[in-house]
Amino acid sequence: MKKRIAILGSTGSIGVQALNVIRNHSDLFEAEVLTAHSNYELLIKQAIEFKPNTVVITNKKYYSIVEEALSAYDIKVFAGDKSMAEVMEMSTIDMVLTAVVGFAGLRPTLRAIEYGKTIALANKETMVVAGKLVTDLAREKQVPILPVDSEHSAIFQSLVGETFNPIHKLLLTASGGPFLGKTFDELKGVTVADALKHPNWVMGKKVTIDSATLMNKGLEVIEAKWLFNVNCDQIEVVVHPQSIVHSLVEFQDGSLKAQLGLPSMELPIQYAFSYPARLTSNLPKFNFANYPQLSFLQPDRETFRCLDLAYMAMEKGGNVPCIMNAANEIAVQNFIEEKIHFLDIPVLIHDIMSNGGFIENPTLDDLLETDFEARIKAQQWIDNKNKL
Repeated sequence: MKKRIAILGSTGSIGVQALNVIRNHSDLFEAEVLTAHSNYELLIKQAIEFKPNTVVITNKKYYSIVEEALSAYDIKVFAGDKSMAEVMEMSTIDMVLTAVVGFAGLRPTLRAIEYGKTIALANKETMVVAGKLVTDLAREKQVPILPVDSEHSAIFQSLVGETFNPIHKLLLTASGGPFLGKTFDELKGVTVADALKHPNWVMGKKVTIDSATLMNKGLEVIEAKWLFNVNCDQIEVVVHPQSIVHSLVEFQDGSLKAQLGLPSMELPIQYAFSYPARLTSNLPKFNFANYPQLSFLQPDRETFRCLDLAYMAMEKGGNVPCIMNAANEIAVQNFIEEKIHFLDIPVLIHDIMSNGGFIENPTLDDLLETDFEARIKAQQWIDNKNKL
């Protein structure tokens, strides 16, 4: 039988590539559920091609357009964030690819785990905000969480066959983004367009800006802690500008295992879908002759402060990573809208983290409230700054 997959965020970069995997292996996989926030035009095209059981448009103002466009097809159409979570209860779903961006991925992921669905996780914020809740529930329900981020997939692949060998250290590689080597002064005048010119990866705006600030790597550090059950001091970030070595595991004997490949999210998506099997792929193959040198550098943590903010949040624990994530989402959106400067992002995040109420063992309701309050404070910070 085909594996029936729900893709949360089917119109984003990860979702589009996931559908390409399904298209290339239609004998093995089918799209059971597709969801999108506002890109209703692409969602309609995807639904007509892949004929899912259900589609959800979370921005309710587009519901009537989607419903009318798909009325001639045997496809159920729903609207709203609540519906996106509720459809995770469908018995016809075998796997859920969480590819929506930001905090919005948390509730549907938790609902999917509650109902026993295998998770292919491309939404790092879910683990950042609620790593303990998610991993505890997955353990209780015996639900596997298969990482899709290229770095975490690389670690996951490197750990296959190493069940009884303790991890000494995880090394997450970072491209360095578009501003690798830039000084603090050189970053003062960068534009949104500058920040969106990633040298190696094609990603959505939010993830690309996070890569430019190194917050994306900070989020991945926190995610790695929960996915692989390691301590904060066991995770190291290494800048690798070529993005060929996707991450490494160091074992207690000093041996290193890494997963290499050309930059493409289709490979980790396909591996999560097919695990433990490896399927054929029409992706370009790596040629060492084209990369005579692979280089590795230490990150500039003084210039790119977001990485240290993430480590700080991880070490403090509780609801602090949730505060950090909410402040970052507001900061990035306002930077994209040109309401704040690039270098304002870490300052805003630090200020909101420093003024948030601490909850050591937050419940889901605590995290929802924390996220709400942190977003308000972050927007107020921006509004007050712009009044000056």
